[in-house]
Amino acid sequence: MKRNLPPIYAVYDHPKDYPDYFVVRKWIGLDPELKVGLYKDLEKLRGDLKEMGLYRMDRSPGDDKTIIECWI
Repeated sequence: MKRNLPPIYAVYDHPKDYPDYFVVRKWIGLDPELKVGLYKDLEKLRGDLKEMGLYRMDRSPGDDKTIIECWI
């Protein structure tokens, strides 16, 4: 079942485990995959996700407070 779910890339604003970076993490359903990238520049991060053909979604109210947005 997990194979049929599209990956979602969550963008974190300086989370505790990487306090000096914006972090992109790939999620499949409720399971986090390995981190995708560490960035100092949010616009560079967004540009890279756009180049992957992904679309931006606003964060959900129940998301972790460090999540800025998600891309699918």
